[in-house]
Amino acid sequence: MIRLIHRHSTSQQSRGPGRRTWCAVAVAGLALSVAGTFRHVAAEDAAAPVVVIQVPVGLGKLIEPEDNVATAEKIALGKQLYFDKRLSGDNTVSCASCHDPAKGFSNGAQFATGVGGHLGGRNSPTVINAAYQRFQFWDGRAGTLEEQALGPIENPIEMNMKLDDVVAKLNGIEGYRTQFQQIFGTDVTKDGIAKAIAAYERTILSGDAPYDHYKAGDKQAMSEAAVRGMELFFGKAHCSACHSGANFTDNAFHNIGVGEESDKGRATISGLGGDTGAFKTPTLREIARTAPYMHDGSIKTLEEVVQHYNKGGNVNDYLDEEVYELGLTEQEVKDLVTFMKEGLASKSYPDHKPPKLPE
Repeated sequence: MIRLIHRHSTSQQSRGPGRRTWCAVAVAGLALSVAGTFRHVAAEDAAAPVVVIQVPVGLGKLIEPEDNVATAEKIALGKQLYFDKRLSGDNTVSCASCHDPAKGFSNGAQFATGVGGHLGGRNSPTVINAAYQRFQFWDGRAGTLEEQALGPIENPIEMNMKLDDVVAKLNGIEGYRTQFQQIFGTDVTKDGIAKAIAAYERTILSGDAPYDHYKAGDKQAMSEAAVRGMELFFGKAHCSACHSGANFTDNAFHNIGVGEESDKGRATISGLGGDTGAFKTPTLREIARTAPYMHDGSIKTLEEVVQHYNKGGNVNDYLDEEVYELGLTEQEVKDLVTFMKEGLASKSYPDHKPPKLPE
């Protein structure tokens, strides 16, 4: 059920029922409410009610670009595009194929599988709380969700379709063309596709976890093992050196001793030798859902992840100074895993279902 409080403009009523129909179908399940005049509204959105995305307990303030303020209609359109395989060259792959809500908005496999069964060289990072990430992709080559959204479409081993061809295809679908006209005032454009998908992805949020309630004073929110694991996380196990803040990431890049020989990571973007083998710190929210782990999907379980850090990673010339032998006991390893599995999993997980797609 959507909870929306519309503050209509004078032109809102003239937009027709089709817009509301698509919105209701595609946004069902998202918790949204409408804001007043709390920020600048881009000209393209001036006639639509601005929407405040309801942020779960435990997360910080959600910042949106001034030129892509959320509206219910834009989010609905973005959700359709996210789940639509017609954005790929052979109509077999969508964003959701590699970032599946049923698999922690990842894909449950070591690598992403694109058109024609082509395998990528990296694990699919979760989209959960990507709105809070300072950088997108494992190597941080995109700075915003809008920048990120179009990359996989043209990538030959992912969706393998030229953006001009995607635009032409979607303009041939009346349901899409109508929505773009209503939302952006134009036919389908590359910019509109990016903005709509990004607007939807900003609704993929997870907080409201047992850890958040424990931190707020509910001492029954976590089991004794999870509490012990939490104390290790912020203490002896040294996890919070990188997995810090409300989203459990420092938004930085680290060489943790995984796959640095075959993938140079952030160094390919920054050109700095010190970034060799360094990859973005992922969020740990819903981490139990997003196996396998690491940028190359080489570690299958959280238990193995903890043991990797416990031994000090794999020594190399660029290993981060925060990675060293921890001396955790077997019970401490179990408690730490319990904290991540139990304490950071939300009962209000954003289990989004595919919407009806335009024809």
